[in-house]
Amino acid sequence: MPALGAAEIRAAASRIAPHIRRTPLLRLPAGALGTPCDVTLKLELLQASGSFKPRGAFNRMLAGPLPAAGVIAASGGNHGAAVAYAARSLGVPAEIFVPEITSAAKVARIRGYGAQLVQGGAAYDDARRASEARAAETGALLVHAYDQPEVLAGQGTLALELEEDAPELTHVLVATGGGGLIGGMAAWYAGRAHLVSVEPEACPTLHTALREGHPAPAPVGGVAADSLGARQVGEVMFPIARQYVRQSVLVPDEAIREAQRRLWDSCRLIAEPGGATALAALLCGAFAPPDGAKVGVVVCGANTDPGSIAG
Repeated sequence: MPALGAAEIRAAASRIAPHIRRTPLLRLPAGALGTPCDVTLKLELLQASGSFKPRGAFNRMLAGPLPAAGVIAASGGNHGAAVAYAARSLGVPAEIFVPEITSAAKVARIRGYGAQLVQGGAAYDDARRASEARAAETGALLVHAYDQPEVLAGQGTLALELEEDAPELTHVLVATGGGGLIGGMAAWYAGRAHLVSVEPEACPTLHTALREGHPAPAPVGGVAADSLGARQVGEVMFPIARQYVRQSVLVPDEAIREAQRRLWDSCRLIAEPGGATALAALLCGAFAPPDGAKVGVVVCGANTDPGSIAG
């Protein structure tokens, strides 16, 4: 497995800088969202295409020559939108495979970026298998949602920004699906901050892998399955997570929905369920910050129907 660390993440940051947004922070006092401590939100839901995913997509696509056949990806929605967005920006065709559970908002976004969309199968893993077969057939570049070193390095640029802009943070909460984001962030922080993986109870992917000692199949369900519903974490991220992710917690769907409501009511931010999952751990007590902790939370996605929150 190629090494992944600060050098690769800095190289990714330089490579993708013309194509992504450096997303802002929002610092809130204790109680503003109902949290037990002050909290710093990394507003990655304001990223191009509505999630953190373009970081990894652009880095994978810019790390080497792009074939004439273009790119192929499987996704619950956000990664597909990011790959479609990046492909349009770089002038290459994209074919995106999504499962039946992908929300209408995410399907519309992918199509809006001009990609060819194939929808079928019950869950992300079905779309992944179909995309891999299609890539082998066409010669297109496969852009994995979370299990390629270039993708992890791209996602790690979020941590680079966060540490530069908020070096005081001692604890950082990150929602985990297939593990590309927290894997990339862990590779950057390398133990300098206490990284907390937050997953829905219905999608305990990294939680299962850490318990078993290796990536292993986990259930997929609940309100955040279209963004956090990988069947198991990636092989590339797992040894990084095992070394540097200090804590893994699970949250119920009710807490995720409440986090969405709080973000809207207090900040007028519309986060999708997966995007609000990390905050849910603070609200429901799944993560209890120790005295003196300086806590950051990544709000990582916004691709949802606004009426599902604000209606």
